Amino acid sequence: MAEKKMLVAAIENGTVIDHIPTDKTFQVVNLLGLKDVQTPVTVGYNYPSEKVKIKGIIKVSNKFFTDDEISRLSVVAPKVVLNIIKDYEVVEKKTVETPDELHGIIKCNNPVCITNNEPMTTIFHIVDKEKGICKCHYCDKEQDINKVELC
Repeated sequence: MAEKKMLVAAIENGTVIDHIPTDKTFQVVNLLGLKDVQTPVTVGYNYPSEKVKIKGIIKVSNKFFTDDEISRLSVVAPKVVLNIIKDYEVVEKKTVETPDELHGIIKCNNPVCITNNEPMTTIFHIVDKEKGICKCHYCDKEQDINKVELC
């Protein structure tokens, strides 16, 4: 039997974001502001994956993401898996799901929407999770979540 090797070193405590679509890996890094954290961050992409063919993976030592950060992540890369690590063991594993509402995460693409003309937080309702359709709370404009601009 062939010996298995880890492609990326284990972390003692922190979060591993796994099964990221390869083309979204660096978007996730930017979205979560990982360039600015003061702890070790490992970014890998083009790793083989049975689940998504090829994937990206990000390991962040001593960082546990907030619900708001996870909601932001769901816009760029829904269905990624978060592994919470404590003492080198996975203590929690969860698949990121897009919430029913997004607050202050995406911009409305309607130029006359009040959110583009007044200093206020955007609110979008997810009307179809399968197709990725969201609707602005203020102007009712529907948008494809895969083509939105982040705030």
